[in-house]
Amino acid sequence: MAFTFYKYQGTGNDFVIIDNRRQTFNKKDTKRIAFLCDRRFGIGADGLILLEDHESCDFKMVYFNADGNESSMCGNGGRCITAFANYLGVIENEATFEAIDGLHKAKIENGLVSLQMQDVDDIDVHESHTFLDTGSPHHVQMTDRLSEFDVKTIGRQIRTSPLYNEAGSNVNFVSKNTDDNFSVRTYERGVEDETYSCGTGVTAVALAMNYIGETTKDIITLQTEGGTLQVSFERHENVYKNIWLIGPATLVFKGEI
Repeated sequence: MAFTFYKYQGTGNDFVIIDNRRQTFNKKDTKRIAFLCDRRFGIGADGLILLEDHESCDFKMVYFNADGNESSMCGNGGRCITAFANYLGVIENEATFEAIDGLHKAKIENGLVSLQMQDVDDIDVHESHTFLDTGSPHHVQMTDRLSEFDVKTIGRQIRTSPLYNEAGSNVNFVSKNTDDNFSVRTYERGVEDETYSCGTGVTAVALAMNYIGETTKDIITLQTEGGTLQVSFERHENVYKNIWLIGPATLVFKGEI
């Protein structure tokens, strides 16, 4: 069966997106999803996203990792599906949609897509790293010489280490540029490799850097391998609210497979 797909990217974090409002896509076919995300034999993407109807809000987002399994929240994916919903005419410049971690608000302004993330009230600080969940679990670790760092090897070791359960964690390596500017490289579980960018990852980095005192700012710029993102937030003692992930989301091409 042939169907139409759309390829989107947000700072190099790329996705196959399908309009599944008619429920024609088999969400249990993990092999097919992995094939579509395969960069050699399929379309190629960090993940696959389905846009579906929702009873009470604008749409529902269903996200799968490149390995074919449904996954936790994807921040850049949430921004890309918002741009896709706008392209389809499902929304204009504002949206409320449901993802696996609950409801999200999003808006499109001046060519940028902003996604409101869930509140964060639990941050664990360790000697070597910080851990928090921003819709997906994230290990955040500061390092020197980030451009030369072996993200894939060391990220995989941490992702599968006894620190975390069988599901593992995403792993972010961070270097500080200025008080409100950090560089980030991320190893993503499910992709099992470094990605050009990770939305929940840079959100985790921004909050972690503020929490441990590396920055006093509440608007942080994050430099990823695929481009620049911003995270803004409000801190109420040890609780972070009104968290927004901000950046571009671009349609790359449309096709049929």
